[in-house]
Amino acid sequence: MRFGINTFLFTSPFTTQSVKLFPKFKNWGFDTVEIPVEAPVHIDPAKVKAALDKTGLGCGSVCACMGPDRDLRGTTRQQQTGLKYMMAVIDQMVPLDCPALIGPVYSAVGRADAVPAAEYKQQWRTVVKHLKTLSAYAGDKGKKVCLEPLNRFETDFINTCDQALNMLADVGSPNLLLHLDTFHMNIEQKDQAAAIRKAGKLLGHFHACGSDRGTPGKDHIDWKGIAAALKEVGYDKDVVIESFTTDVKVIARAAAIWRKIEPTRDEIAVDGLKFLKSTL
Repeated sequence: MRFGINTFLFTSPFTTQSVKLFPKFKNWGFDTVEIPVEAPVHIDPAKVKAALDKTGLGCGSVCACMGPDRDLRGTTRQQQTGLKYMMAVIDQMVPLDCPALIGPVYSAVGRADAVPAAEYKQQWRTVVKHLKTLSAYAGDKGKKVCLEPLNRFETDFINTCDQALNMLADVGSPNLLLHLDTFHMNIEQKDQAAAIRKAGKLLGHFHACGSDRGTPGKDHIDWKGIAAALKEVGYDKDVVIESFTTDVKVIARAAAIWRKIEPTRDEIAVDGLKFLKSTL
């Protein structure tokens, strides 16, 4: 198991110049960095990889940033834009030596509408078609795609582990795995540990966030139960802290962070990592 940090806690967008954060992450004890690539033009993957190597970190995952113009169930233009964007990110994962594209790879974040059942089924079929294409592309590059259920306020499409597993089954690709996040599960799952056990070997990525998006361990989540479930399913991939603060304004607004959740964002990273290492 490796422990990583999502750079949204410190900057948006992440650019090649943002590699100046890496020595701090390494000194804190992280193994990997999760990089949200908001636009492929923002980074030179070769230079980012060189900076990772210099500090002894790995790029454990790249986060898909699905804005309104990137939506695999949207208009024809939005579908193609989203698919093209994620393929371009997968291309960058090769020089980054990054194993996984993670996140809500199916739809724009924030699109949450009540639609008729027939329309939902049509959207589902459309997403299945595109994820088959994306997963095959990732597989050709030796990469995985990890699909993340989001809470009901961020999407109406896939909220639970069961829904995500249904999508994985319909796509039917060994290159498409499941990505679970304790913040979203805290809202949508009756039992987080049970969801992890149901995911089993299909669990490809894991976000460890406080129930309020703050520091893991300084919240009411049943971390001991989560630790037991991860051990039971043999999870040995990355566990990433993905927390947000008011310091990064654009992300604070997107994630509805309206107040200071913790004293400092450094404490979220340092204290969160210490807790996760001792618990997991």
